[in-house]
Amino acid sequence: MRIGQIERTTNETDITLTLNLDGSGQGTIRSGSGFFDHMLALFLRHSHFDLTLECKGDTPVDFHHSVEDIGICLGKAFLHALGDKKGICRYGSMLLPMDEALVLAALDISGRSYLAYDVEFPSQKVGEFDTELVREFFEAFVRNAGITLHLKKMAGANSHHIAEACFKSFAGVLKSAVSLDLNTDDIPSSKGIL
Repeated sequence: MRIGQIERTTNETDITLTLNLDGSGQGTIRSGSGFFDHMLALFLRHSHFDLTLECKGDTPVDFHHSVEDIGICLGKAFLHALGDKKGICRYGSMLLPMDEALVLAALDISGRSYLAYDVEFPSQKVGEFDTELVREFFEAFVRNAGITLHLKKMAGANSHHIAEACFKSFAGVLKSAVSLDLNTDDIPSSKGIL
């Protein structure tokens, strides 16, 4: 089983999480934000990862620190769970529709952190959640997981649907990239290292 566990405490958040890349899409998620819990639950469902997450954050300020720090911890847990990366497919890409929204996601487990993010939201909030925090989450994850991720909104008029398409497509490309190549157990790089 490919599992990563992280505990991280700062003056702004206290986070414990366990991520299982070989799960069934189940989890217990307590981020402090109902909308973000919903996005992470969708992420689990479509990646088939399992996640146990408890975050106590300074949510009376806003959700910024909690969302960013969860991205940091989830990225670190992901990197740890991958281990030496032998036998993984490495790449994933997906064009995902969510009603009127359409999001392109492409990913490389490259060992190099890079986020190309071209997603605009028509509203600043979904409920109490700031839509700019979607980018903060992905930036934190990418930096700590050592992956290259491209997210591009092709269409969309509803902020909830756009965010949902981002998280679902991200889940789909991660699922593809971490899946095991049945033809080899080598590291998928001409360098011999990722």
